[in-house]
Amino acid sequence: MRFKLIIALVEDDKSDQVLKAAHDAGATGATIINNARGRGSQEHTTFFGLGLEMQRDVLLLLVEEHLARHILETICEVGEFDTTPGTGIAFQIDTEDAVGVSHQVQSILDSTKGAPK
Repeated sequence: MRFKLIIALVEDDKSDQVLKAAHDAGATGATIINNARGRGSQEHTTFFGLGLEMQRDVLLLLVEEHLARHILETICEVGEFDTTPGTGIAFQIDTEDAVGVSHQVQSILDSTKGAPK
């Protein structure tokens, strides 16, 4: 079984929505890294020299290859990445190998047993 790693940088107030949508789209788990910072092409507004940046979460989702694009598009839609500038980004990268995911493989296999061919 081949996997892709989806990395999404999401406003922390949207993380739960994005994770639920990714799960509904076929993701079987995620790792969340809280309180990430970033810098885009435009500087953020400051207040007395203090940044007013929204905190971000980094979501790491190791997903089965054939589900990856659908999950990525779902994350983009729910996170409003293409409609509202500065809300976040997501991308996928190939994963050469993975260990510790046997439960995920079994979950995917179980869910495809009842699927029409």
